Amino acid sequence: MSLRLRLFLILTGATLAVWLSAVFWIEHSTRAEVTRVLDARLVEAARMVSSLVSKNQISLNRDGPAQITLSHDDSYEHQQFCQIWSFTQGLVGRSNGAPSAQLVPADATGFRDVTRDGKDLRVYTIIDPDLGGQVTVGDSLAMRNRLVRDVIEGFLWPALVILPVMWGLIWFAISRGLAPLDRFARDLDARPSEDLRALPGTARQPREIRPLAGALDDLLARLADARGREREFIAYAAHEMKTPLAGLKTQAHIARHAPDTDTREHALAAISTSVDRTDRMVRQLLDLAQVDSREARAASVELNGLLRQVLGDLAGLATRRGVTLELDSAPNAPTVEGDPLLLSLALRNLIENAVQASPDGAAIKVSVSTSDAALVVDIHDHGPGLPPEIAQQAGQKFVKGKGADANGSGLGLSIAHDALTRLGCTLSFEMRADGHHTRVDLPAA
Repeated sequence: MSLRLRLFLILTGATLAVWLSAVFWIEHSTRAEVTRVLDARLVEAARMVSSLVSKNQISLNRDGPAQITLSHDDSYEHQQFCQIWSFTQGLVGRSNGAPSAQLVPADATGFRDVTRDGKDLRVYTIIDPDLGGQVTVGDSLAMRNRLVRDVIEGFLWPALVILPVMWGLIWFAISRGLAPLDRFARDLDARPSEDLRALPGTARQPREIRPLAGALDDLLARLADARGREREFIAYAAHEMKTPLAGLKTQAHIARHAPDTDTREHALAAISTSVDRTDRMVRQLLDLAQVDSREARAASVELNGLLRQVLGDLAGLATRRGVTLELDSAPNAPTVEGDPLLLSLALRNLIENAVQASPDGAAIKVSVSTSDAALVVDIHDHGPGLPPEIAQQAGQKFVKGKGADANGSGLGLSIAHDALTRLGCTLSFEMRADGHHTRVDLPAA
């Protein structure tokens, strides 16, 4: 359902509800007023008849009760009637159209609603001491209902003209009010997909549209930044993939045409190295894609178990590099709160970097300790250390320092930095007398 139609239905529904409420209120108040006025007329008529009887201006007899004339209106025939009853003689007078049967008990006074001959009547009775009987005056409740109905119909008939006109004005007002939004939508639709510049004239938009325009400007800026990073990533990845693939092709050609066994073995070893480098880069590209696209999922992580798993995964690489891996952690180390996959990717790449940087025969020690309500993972290696300028660019991709391992891709540090940043952790590097330390501070669960 469109916003325009939704607003129209809400406003027309509200208008109709207000109109119907007015009808019910008018019906209630009109009925109360009609009852009050006509009841007052009944009281007045009863007193008038009683006065006429007292003054002998109405002849009363049992055989032919006198016909009493009350106020008459051609629009509402027989709107009032009267009965005069003697306690000893019975009916001694009645008006034209009045029932011949007694309407109320002999001792009754005041107002009553009664039914006679299938008609609902409203009657008022007083005792006349001079007569020794009672005077009852009444009118038809159907006549009263007709009066109320005529008032309501007089109110509803104009609604047949006024309400459609009002609803048309509401539709016109909504269309005019939403016109800036329509223009805004048309301008967006007309923009080419590659145009990620900020929307023009945001400050001149109506106040209600400015938050939407501002949010879209922010979104376009983020999309432009993401697209720029994506293009940069693809360019760097393509460049980095060219080197091992070109080496593979060259070494395969040498191995095929090698004049002796030593040359062939050397070429095959170079092919194996290029395959390892390409495999590592592809794996790190997949890790980077996971870090960028994954929604962090909070869970309690048992850090010792996670580190043992990571070290086990890297055992083969450490053996090939002639490096030993050690885990130094208390058996009951606290758990941490975070996404297990992101934390595993970060620690794996940091430890893998340490393995790649360590000399043959060195040992890499991974220790876990507590500090200020946080857990600290320290990765201690004996490599040359991370240059300060590279540490400052930890979040950038394909950044490698001078003298770095030629098989490195420059992605491992970026993967770890992005994953730990999303987990709310901090990453720092320090070169000490005993070697290089990579420190990760994780909030305890």
